[in-house]
Amino acid sequence: MGNNSKKPDQVVYNEDTNKYEAGLLPYATNSSAPKITPTDLTGWKNSNVSKVNHQIKTEYEELKQKYEKLMVQYEYNNLIYSAEFSFEPIVGQVYHLYENKKGKIFLSIISPYECNFNFKGSFKLNEDKMWVRLDSKGKLTLTP
Repeated sequence: MGNNSKKPDQVVYNEDTNKYEAGLLPYATNSSAPKITPTDLTGWKNSNVSKVNHQIKTEYEELKQKYEKLMVQYEYNNLIYSAEFSFEPIVGQVYHLYENKKGKIFLSIISPYECNFNFKGSFKLNEDKMWVRLDSKGKLTLTP
């Protein structure tokens, strides 16, 4: 501390460097300078929080739907691979899943119109060896 004389409040004096620094500051320092008031960002924040929350919720819903479809596909694949069948399934061929009177699940090439077993669904084996469920018209479906 170099100079012991008291400076007026509006004077910006740095005692470490012994210099007046009012001209170096990014804001006014004299008593007639305009009042510094912080910008109210509440509206801006609320608007953007709403937008971000909407975007996150939308992405979450999309991921949730994909997850649910994937879990349905997992369940059917697990069911089919644990079913009884005595042939090697061919990629692209349509097969039908049934439950017999004893509660055993089995896979067959016989269509539901040609037998009296409890029909569970029609499936096609894809190139990745994943079973894909088909609807009654032979189109892909992931509904249970």
